[in-house]
Amino acid sequence: MSAPFEERSGVVPCGTPWGRWYQTLEEVFIEVRVPPGTRAKDVRCSLRSRHISLAVCGQELLQGKLFDSTVTDEGTWTLEDRQMIRIVLMKTNRDAGNCWTSLLENEYAADPWVQDQMQRKLTLERFQRENPGFDFSGAEISGNYSKGGPDFSSL
Repeated sequence: MSAPFEERSGVVPCGTPWGRWYQTLEEVFIEVRVPPGTRAKDVRCSLRSRHISLAVCGQELLQGKLFDSTVTDEGTWTLEDRQMIRIVLMKTNRDAGNCWTSLLENEYAADPWVQDQMQRKLTLERFQRENPGFDFSGAEISGNYSKGGPDFSSL
């Protein structure tokens, strides 16, 4: 079995003061740097459909209304190597046109170039799913790819 599309093609990260976030067609990944030696019992994380909050050792690191809705009971967080928290959110709308432009409403927005690269990647990921026999991981896309690109499903 081959690796998932996002592993072969890389990610388009959006840097933040606390770490970074990136997305695929189905998920949003959040990586938060925490002090080395952090223990799981030091972490307070709440994941709801449109809201997230994360505090470590009583200090709030991330809190607010998400850019779009997520599937509440499929969101997870893990503490990795006692120095990074990885949060995975499952998008409710898993369409290539649903490219989050920011993590939270009005916060942690991708700059225009990063947003463009994210949209290109999601469009290529959509093409990969529609054409499973082809490998689009090294492909470049140009033209009309905003909102997920053209719809060829009816051809």
